Amino acid sequence: MNNPLTHFNEEGRARMVDVSEKQVTERVATAQGTVFMRPETLRLIQEGQIKKGDVLAVAQVAGIQGAKKTSDVIPMCHPLMLNGVDIQFRECPEVDANGLCSIHITATVKVTGKTGVEMEALTSVSMAALTIYDMCKAVDRDMFFNEIGLTYKAGGKSGTFTREQVSEA
Repeated sequence: MNNPLTHFNEEGRARMVDVSEKQVTERVATAQGTVFMRPETLRLIQEGQIKKGDVLAVAQVAGIQGAKKTSDVIPMCHPLMLNGVDIQFRECPEVDANGLCSIHITATVKVTGKTGVEMEALTSVSMAALTIYDMCKAVDRDMFFNEIGLTYKAGGKSGTFTREQVSEA
């Protein structure tokens, strides 16, 4: 079976891609996502009034841990020795058309290796968003997150990618 998708073997079954012949290069990926919540929830986060603790500090650690553990939860990802993970939060107190405000999450992950870190950046944002939800669900079960996506990647054979339109949360 001749399949152009690299994650399938000759029998059409899933496989982890062999990267042994790839060049070691510096690679970086940035992903973003947004958590939407009631204004009262954001106020409680900002004032340190969430009973589980400092929401953004814990979400920061969860995002870093998520990047480091990506190969444990995404079956075909290679385990990587990451060079760095940086997570930034931007609080957006302005109420949108639905009466919600938000926290915008950006994660940048770097590695020197044979495969990229796009999945690590996406997992980092997702884990940070899930942690914000977990820590605040007692006061706001209506929170949701979306707009999670890769915004930038560089390094490797495929070169540089930049998402053309990034929504401003």
